[in-house]
Amino acid sequence: MSISSLNADVKPASAFTVQSNAAWYDKLDFSDTSEAECATRGLIDAPESLELVHEDGHVIWTQDAYAFLDESPQAPDTANPSLWENAKNNHAYGLFKVIDGIYQVRGYDMANLTLIEGQTGWIVFDCTMTVDCAAACMQLVEKHLGRRPVRAVVISHPHVDHFGGIKALVDEADVADRSLDIAAQVASGKVPIIVPEHFTRHAVAENLYAGGAMGRRACFQYGTILNPGPRGRLSIGIGMGQSRGTVSFITPTWEVRETGETITIDGVTMEFQMTPGTEAPAEMNTWFPQLKALWAAENCTGTLHNLYTLRGAEVRDGNAWANYIMEAAARYGSEVEVVFQSHNWPHWGKDVVNDYLANTAAVYKFINDQTLTYINQGYTSTEIAHLITLPAMLQKNWYTRQYYGTFAHDAKAVYQKYMGWYDANPINLDKLPPAEAARKWVEYLGGSAVALERARADFEAGEYQWVAELTNTIVFAEPDNRDARLLCADALEQLGYQAESGTWRNCYLTAALELRQGNSALKSSAFGADLMANLTPAMVFDYMGILADKAALADESFSLHFQLSDVDESHVVWVRYGALLHAQAKPAVPCDVEVVAPKALLFSLMSGSGDLLKAKAQVTGRVELLDKLLSHLDQLSGGSAVGFNVIEP
Repeated sequence: MSISSLNADVKPASAFTVQSNAAWYDKLDFSDTSEAECATRGLIDAPESLELVHEDGHVIWTQDAYAFLDESPQAPDTANPSLWENAKNNHAYGLFKVIDGIYQVRGYDMANLTLIEGQTGWIVFDCTMTVDCAAACMQLVEKHLGRRPVRAVVISHPHVDHFGGIKALVDEADVADRSLDIAAQVASGKVPIIVPEHFTRHAVAENLYAGGAMGRRACFQYGTILNPGPRGRLSIGIGMGQSRGTVSFITPTWEVRETGETITIDGVTMEFQMTPGTEAPAEMNTWFPQLKALWAAENCTGTLHNLYTLRGAEVRDGNAWANYIMEAAARYGSEVEVVFQSHNWPHWGKDVVNDYLANTAAVYKFINDQTLTYINQGYTSTEIAHLITLPAMLQKNWYTRQYYGTFAHDAKAVYQKYMGWYDANPINLDKLPPAEAARKWVEYLGGSAVALERARADFEAGEYQWVAELTNTIVFAEPDNRDARLLCADALEQLGYQAESGTWRNCYLTAALELRQGNSALKSSAFGADLMANLTPAMVFDYMGILADKAALADESFSLHFQLSDVDESHVVWVRYGALLHAQAKPAVPCDVEVVAPKALLFSLMSGSGDLLKAKAQVTGRVELLDKLLSHLDQLSGGSAVGFNVIEP
């Protein structure tokens, strides 16, 4: 096939992909259906159709679109058979009974909604991502279990898929008084919202500082522009993907700070185990001694998780992750009869649960320690990613397969945690920008036409990774080179069809789609108002530094004093030659500008427009300097996703 025959069509699996995927049936024991049995055990009801549609017509959440999973016992050639099995298990949705007193609605969003039955009402663990999905969950619950009041909400960690649906469960007016201790909150009859220490700070900061970039990258990780299908989006290991509804937030009323803290609400006793620095910087497991049940939050998920998530985030500590799982096993393993969590399905039986905990911990510990072994032997991050493989006994467990995280990118996370980005080769200290380097490579290869002919031959030989790398180099050198774009897309597509990881599949296929059709970034809603209201002044001022046009302010040096009248706080902001500095303090010397305003007016600064601030605040001093700052807070737009290019310059 010649270069001229390239087109923008979605392609079938190549012969090499067919062979690669077929080989998985010999690699894994597909007769072991234990995970499928766990995924469907205890089903009370699954409505025949599940598709939530917004009034504007966009689909908020669907399981109907995955009906194709029911039609084939074996994977099609365009899907890795291991990932296909996980997708089928995640397609098992509905209301499930875990044990007497514990219920879950699964498959109604990326994360589960879990209910613990109290004497008079529900204690809800995690809230799904959106109000729309949480409301649908509760409708299903009430249909079969009756209407019961929510007595408390416990949120395991500060990722949006676990707290975003909270306003479907409780009104702000019914929330307990945050100034009271937890015993008084419970006694008040209001609803406590219980979280791990530092929850709010991390929930707000993660969605703000790099929120635009994370939103764009999440489009690749979660495949949000892909259609579900045998050649499109499957599961991501911890669910079918992200819902696209309304995200809400209510400030928690109680932070758990110590392992062993015990709270009893509505007759249900909960003992908390702190697990910071694992899947989230603030996270906790919960033990129910009366029920012999362990809530594992997102520390165990029925898949290998991310030590580094592809949307971008701080790396996680694999060693700590393993240690906290084993601490849970040591504390509760002699009594536990079921482990359940915020994604995927429970596991039952003391021996099964203890194996599940130990094997999950062993995978994270092995990746952490073996990476450090390789680091000390002089291997680089990329080399380690190709070297690391789990022992056979750890690879055989379906519940730690690479559906979400992978050995390769988790090993790179360990490298980054301990060594950073630099691999000690000075060639990499100051590398050329990708487009500039690409132009030189194409020149040295004898021009793009010669390189593409060679790449086409390598594609026909099944060398898809190399072809993708080479053709993407040409795309960065010549963004309008149609043949390079289309051949790169074809190579990425085959890599996607072969991937066991749902997130890798999504990344490959999304990149292929954008190479064929152009940048397809979805318009994202602005940083949510509920989260915005929980920003501290320091966060607002920090974000101003991100918003600022530093080149336009590079010659400026002045100071502003913000006196927040309603919270009696003083903050000084210095514009110092393009950098914005901040301290919560009264000014040591008079500032150039004095602003007296309530805290809420600070949020107007994040939009890049200070008209509201100037209209309602008391501003004195050199007002023109405030105007100058406000006119240059224009580099982003309020935390919304930026539609920058990813697969091309």
